[in-house]
Amino acid sequence: MHPKTLEHVVLLSPAHPLRGGIASSTERLAQALQEQGVSVRIYSFRLQYPSLLFPGKTQYSDSPAPAGLDIAPLVNSINPFNWLAAGLRLRREAPQLIITRFWLPFFGPCLGAILRLARRGGRSRVIAITDNAIPHEHRPGDRLFTHYFFGAVDGFVAMSHSVEADIRRLAPGKPVAYIPHPVYDNYGPPAGREESLRRLGLPDAPGYLLFFGFIRAYKGLKLLLQAMADERIRRLGLRLIVAGEFYEDEAPYRELIREKGLEEQVVIRNTYIPNEEVRYYFGAANLAVQPYLSATQSGISQLAYHFDTPMVVTRVGGLPEIVRHGQDGYVVEPAEQAIAGAIVDFFQEKRESAMAAGVREGKKRFSWDNMVEGIKTLYDNL
Repeated sequence: MHPKTLEHVVLLSPAHPLRGGIASSTERLAQALQEQGVSVRIYSFRLQYPSLLFPGKTQYSDSPAPAGLDIAPLVNSINPFNWLAAGLRLRREAPQLIITRFWLPFFGPCLGAILRLARRGGRSRVIAITDNAIPHEHRPGDRLFTHYFFGAVDGFVAMSHSVEADIRRLAPGKPVAYIPHPVYDNYGPPAGREESLRRLGLPDAPGYLLFFGFIRAYKGLKLLLQAMADERIRRLGLRLIVAGEFYEDEAPYRELIREKGLEEQVVIRNTYIPNEEVRYYFGAANLAVQPYLSATQSGISQLAYHFDTPMVVTRVGGLPEIVRHGQDGYVVEPAEQAIAGAIVDFFQEKRESAMAAGVREGKKRFSWDNMVEGIKTLYDNL
């Protein structure tokens, strides 16, 4: 039993119709809280990114809204008058707990101002689920904006030990709970390989690899493309699906594919993948590869766990905390030879069945009930 009964929570975070992993996991957290009898309202963004700052094609999803959730667009990230109105609204509502997400310093001024106003009077506590304390790509003002946001928060949830260490350094003395990122189980059940290949219009092949999610330099796709040129991988007849929007220039990747003669081995779907289609990409894949050069935690790993897909991840950030080497997949150095070696071992030694079983067992560690219980315990201690 928890000393404080948690009855009313506000999630201050992106949600439908905004798209992406943070929005999706916020919605799933709201459902998990509701399942435990907590009243939940989500205040999302009216304007999340100014169009000039958003590298993708659109910020909005065409997928239907999740059923049973109270989602209201409230926040304009660049309008201080809106921050004042939003903060005063939250102060009047006075939820016991405000749970917000923090993933980019850009949002520090906006969320920091809203939360300072909301907390005034002492009726609401604030917990920040912190995806990144230090961004992958640094910009002027990052440290200042992050410190301003951290000053408005009572306690933190870190989903990797590397982020936990960053928070303890940047906000000494404030409570931090390490709770691993739960499995993304709101994308439908796993789909069979034959059905998935048919839905995606892909031919049968000895094996498919999957690189999933938006593409930026730190995600290491170039390493994976270089690994695909390994003669052992060519001889195995393996193909790579790259599924996700390019958040940087696509041309250098296309040039690398031409340079290495990979045109027949690599399928690129340069588009945001709708929620209802995600299951087919993982269903088509024998192995999901995350060749990241830097990382905190990754929602892609939690998608792979949900769909029972073994993984190759690099030994950076929190990824080795999530994937058990030799059981759920491979943890390797961020180098093309190491990535290629893991891929070859997986297919040559026919490890798919055993590792898929390892994934099914391993994902029991990442439940939404565990996240909710961890948040309640942290709230008790604020």
